[in-house]
Amino acid sequence: MSVEHLTLETFKEKVFNFEESKEWSFNGQNPCVIDFYADWCGPCKMIAPIMEQLSTEYDQKVDFYKIDTEEQVELASMFGIRSIPSILFVPAEGQPQMASGALPKASFKQIINEVLKVELN
Repeated sequence: MSVEHLTLETFKEKVFNFEESKEWSFNGQNPCVIDFYADWCGPCKMIAPIMEQLSTEYDQKVDFYKIDTEEQVELASMFGIRSIPSILFVPAEGQPQMASGALPKASFKQIINEVLKVELN
């Protein structure tokens, strides 16, 4: 499994359909990590391989998505993205949490463990 790029339509289908509900309700089966990025962003390029590695390590447990803030302006503004990369950690139940900046792999794993409640065996 690799990192999947989301559009507005696939976001509504796989993560949250904000047109149907104002209250946060997660549509996915697995918790997910969403990377809001842009092609020109240096730090975004630094975390891209980390996201790929994690998508392999957490295969079938956590879904990994990317949203291009240049193409998906509505999604970026809905989440108030001001700086990139911004990473949204979405647990299966409960509220999502946002982190900003190029996180090291260890930080991703810690947040996945604490926020998404997913541990590797």
